[in-house]
Amino acid sequence: MPGESGPEGLGPVRAAVLSDPSPVTGARVAEALRSSGRLLGTTGALEAVDALTADLRGLGPLQKLAGSERVTDILVNGPDQVWTDGEDGLHRAPVSFGSDAEVRALAARLIAAGGRRLDESCPCADVQLDGYRVHAVLPPVSAGGTLLSIRIRRRRGFPLAELLSGGPWWQQYVEAIVTQRLNFLISGATGSGKTTLLSAMLGLAGSRERLVLVEDAGELDPPHPHVVALRTRHSNVEGAGTVDLGELVRQALRMRPDRLVVGECRGAEVADFLAAMNTGHAGAGGTIHANSAHAVPARLAAMGALAGLSREALALQAGSALDLVIHLERGPTGRRVQEVALLQLAGAGNLEAVPALVNAVGGIGFGPGWAALAGRLFPGQDTGKIPGP
Repeated sequence: MPGESGPEGLGPVRAAVLSDPSPVTGARVAEALRSSGRLLGTTGALEAVDALTADLRGLGPLQKLAGSERVTDILVNGPDQVWTDGEDGLHRAPVSFGSDAEVRALAARLIAAGGRRLDESCPCADVQLDGYRVHAVLPPVSAGGTLLSIRIRRRRGFPLAELLSGGPWWQQYVEAIVTQRLNFLISGATGSGKTTLLSAMLGLAGSRERLVLVEDAGELDPPHPHVVALRTRHSNVEGAGTVDLGELVRQALRMRPDRLVVGECRGAEVADFLAAMNTGHAGAGGTIHANSAHAVPARLAAMGALAGLSREALALQAGSALDLVIHLERGPTGRRVQEVALLQLAGAGNLEAVPALVNAVGGIGFGPGWAALAGRLFPGQDTGKIPGP
């Protein structure tokens, strides 16, 4: 809702609602509108209530964009530069703010709702709200105006068949990864669907298994009856009270997990995660940013260095802890599994990703790692009956 005065001169109604410290509800907004004496008609009154409620409690002028099931991200680069991302990529949205001050006011309210501050002393902030992950940056850190990025968490889960563009061929392999309790990482770029696929795969775990999730931002929502979630905590104004991913991984090990899941491996916590998988915690999973499956060993080595592990030590840990990596890519036709690669130790203490399944034109291609992967996915089966080359 642009401006302090609001659309169609509803500023006094907004002020009346804010004068009462009780929670903002649709009923309160409607009552304040009725008491103002404004004659808007039934349709106009409903539109005014929706606009005021979105401004005071929701995402303001961005609320309608968030209501679309096709939108996964809302990106505000300036008052008249609002973009959405989703199934069909980035698009300019027909929404604008009156000024940068309005963008800043919305960003500050959302960040405050998440228990953090956004001002000159703290120009960058990230919070998790009910259904949203909000990140904001203020000038001068932002070269232009206020930047606002909103990731929308959908309540609807996605079945595995809907996520795997390769059809039943890919599905049987991915299901076997979960059934055989292999330890895996899902790699890919931002927005490639790593978290969505991980949630769907965790939903395949047995109903008697206990899943303990460790995340920086609560995005995982697997359709499973026994899920416990732990989230990191940022420091307070005095710089104390931080609880990082490494600490949460150590705490999760004391919570009797059947499957330990790290939402995203990005730093020194990888050492604790790999140590956990080397102590009998099979079926663990997580995500990692990487340009390809081949690049995952280098990414792991870089994160291991943050924990004080040498490249050789990291390779030994990862080689025995992780079975494979599933790499996702996002192209013109959407998101897809591009490759499944085995993580194996090579000579001189190096870790390498050996292609096993590759998304090829006309179907699935089988790489040099397929024979070893087939033995893990379908143990005890006649090799002649295993789907393969």
